[in-house]
Formats: sequence, C-alpha cells, structure tokens
Amino acid sequence: MQIIVTGGAGFIGSNIVNHLFQQGVNKIIVVDDLEDGNKFINIKGVPIYDFCDKNEFIDKFKQKYWGRIDAVFHQGACTSTVESNGNFMLNNNYHYSKYILEICQNHKIPLIYASSASVYGLANLCLEDNVNPNPKNKKSHQPYPQTGPINIYGYSKWLFDQHFQHHQLTYRKKSIPVVGLRYFNVYGEREQHKGRMASVVFHLHQQLVNKKPMKLFGEYDGYHAGEQKRDFIYVGDVVAVNSYFLDRILAGKSISGIFNCGCGKAREFNEIARALYQNFSKSKSKLTATDLVSKKKLAYIPFPDDLKGKYQSYTQADLNKLRSTGYHQEFTNLDQGIAKYWKWLEMVNG
Repeated sequence: MQIIVTGGAGFIGSNIVNHLFQQGVNKIIVVDDLEDGNKFINIKGVPIYDFCDKNEFIDKFKQKYWGRIDAVFHQGACTSTVESNGNFMLNNNYHYSKYILEICQNHKIPLIYASSASVYGLANLCLEDNVNPNPKNKKSHQPYPQTGPINIYGYSKWLFDQHFQHHQLTYRKKSIPVVGLRYFNVYGEREQHKGRMASVVFHLHQQLVNKKPMKLFGEYDGYHAGEQKRDFIYVGDVVAVNSYFLDRILAGKSISGIFNCGCGKAREFNEIARALYQNFSKSKSKLTATDLVSKKKLAYIPFPDDLKGKYQSYTQADLNKLRSTGYHQEFTNLDQGIAKYWKWLEMVNG
C-alpha cells in the first residue's frame, strides 16, 4: 500500500505517519517543508519510502511520479491563527489544497484532509451542516457558519471546505471519496516545533518544569480568569478518526463529507492547569485553581490586545454526524490524555 501524507513531519501528520508504519503500510511518502530542520525528529523512527519538498510536490503528484497511490492524507497547512499575510495563507491553505483535490479527482485517489474548528468563529454551536451548498434547496440555506471565521487562518479553511462542497455537487456520483475533519484543540506528542501555536498543554508543561508559574488568560469575554472553555482532543484520537475513515474508504464503503473531530465536551483551561500540576507533583489530591494561585503555580495574565475579537472563548464539537457514520470509539478524557502526554514528554526530555 502506498500513501501520501502532506505535512507529514508536522504535528498531526507525523502522528499519522507513525501510525501507518505501525499498521504495516510499507510505502509512506512524506511531503513537507523542512526549513525548520528540527521537525525531522518527528519521523526519524519511520523508514519512509520517500520525502518530497512541498514546493515540488504538486508537479510530481500530477505526473504520477510515485505511480499508484492508495490514499492521501492532506495535513499540511500554515496553522498560525495570528498570521496576517492573507496572500501567504490562501496560497498555502486554499489554493494548494485545491490543486491536491483536483489531482486526486483526476487520478481517482481518496483524500482525507484537515479542516479546522476555527471556521466556526465565535459561534457556540459547532455544527458542520449549517448550510446546504445546493442553491436549489433554498429552505435549508442558512448563514454559515453563524458569525463566520474571525481570522485569515479560519477563513482559508472555510474557503476550502466550501470548494470541496461545490466539488461534490459538480461531480456527484463520479466524485472520489473525500473526508474533511474539523480539528478542535489538539494536544499531544510531536508538537514541540510549533512554537506559539503549540497547545496550551505543551506551554503549561514547559512552564512547570522550568519552575515558573503556569500562565493563563485572565477575565475576558464574560468568562472569569482561566474559565474560557475549549474542546480539547488528544492527538491519538485524531489519528484514530483519520484511520477509521481510511479503513472505510479502502473497504469500498462510499463516504464523503465534513465531520467535526473533537471530544464533544468543552473543558476549562483551569482544568488543564490542575491536571498538569497533579502529574508534576505526583499528588493524589486534586487542587483547585485557587489553590494553585496561592502556591504560585498558576498566574493569570491580562488578555492580549491583539487577540481581542479574534479569540474563541468557547468551542464544543457536535459529534452527531461523526457518530452517524458508525464511529463509536470513546475519546480520551482530558485527565487521561494529559497523563499520557506527560509521560511522553518526560521520556523524550530525559
């Protein structure tokens, strides 16, 4: 079996690559930009079949450089929610994805791609089908996605979701299987290269082990300090959802669409701080956020001006559409996920 993973040296992509190898996939082609050479560590244990620079990939893929491809996981993107260069963002996340979809359609290759919960903007209802792209069905046409994306990253992901939906209408029964997964707040192994865009779990861990107080945003948007809520999903669960759709597609089951990929439960940032400190202190007693502040293990900082109006204070995935496909696996709860991730970070950091 021969599978392409774009962004294969990045966070989620490298976890997919490692999973494919463990599942016995013998030819894995990684596509990425290794300008940050430190990312190699994410895939160094996998004997990949080939590596291709992202700038050379489209031409090689179009020309069938690798011959028959069984599936493409398109995980590559600029994921910075504070990036302001619209041309750069659209070229990386929208136009590049359009090229991949077009080639997959022409060569009849199934595609599973990364979308994002950022498309929901400030909406509390994170529901995939807030619009039917078929203009003939006017009764189902509603504003989408409610408040809309609040940064150019979210807009780039929203644009490609729209393009994919119109692609489905254009090709109808001749369309290849295409699955878009709207990732919520993913945390876990192999994200150390992401800098500011790494998960809050990673950043708070680093602060703890460096003997600094964990820092969370203070009061904002009607929420008390540290009480903003997100749907945090462990990267192992994200890989499991990707793998589930690949297995269904390769088994010949017709499936396409956009699906939320979260736990379906919003959790406070304060809960992350508490879970991390419990692993750090190896204590069985659960301290409150107030306890952590009094111990000077947790501190709240003023909400940054550059994020005001551009920050999702609450997200929670509606999982009904995902579950309707037959995916019934339970998601890792926050405490379990943080415990797994803590052990991995301790192992790799010695």
